[in-house]
Amino acid sequence: MNCSLCLGYQREKNTCPGCNGPNENIPKYCVTCRIKNCEHLSQTASDFCFSCDKFPCKRLKQLDARYRKKYGMSMLQNLKTIEAEGMRNLVKMQTTKWTCKKCGSLLCVHREKCLICGSKNTAFPGKILKKSSSKKL
Repeated sequence: MNCSLCLGYQREKNTCPGCNGPNENIPKYCVTCRIKNCEHLSQTASDFCFSCDKFPCKRLKQLDARYRKKYGMSMLQNLKTIEAEGMRNLVKMQTTKWTCKKCGSLLCVHREKCLICGSKNTAFPGKILKKSSSKKL
């Protein structure tokens, strides 16, 4: 994920430097992240999951499903984009998608509203409605 879209990276207090930054300001659950600390990832030439023989692994599939459902972002697609077009192009595309239409600040993937001006985050998925049971009348 583009760290600059994360709430931890955008918050004012205890700002997270990103997954590959120094561990002192990274939340404990990120320091102990199984994906970040994956033994297979450390053996890849690129340091990205797409270079792994096990791509996409079960953990990555679970993370992808959660992010697609809750935040409208696919971690698997992000990795495929990095592999095909490079990190700079992924960041460029995500910056375009996740920029507030009202104030121009970078939106947070984890919030429905802009953290700066409060306007609706248009990239954020709408509320998912439960399927209604179909009853015959």
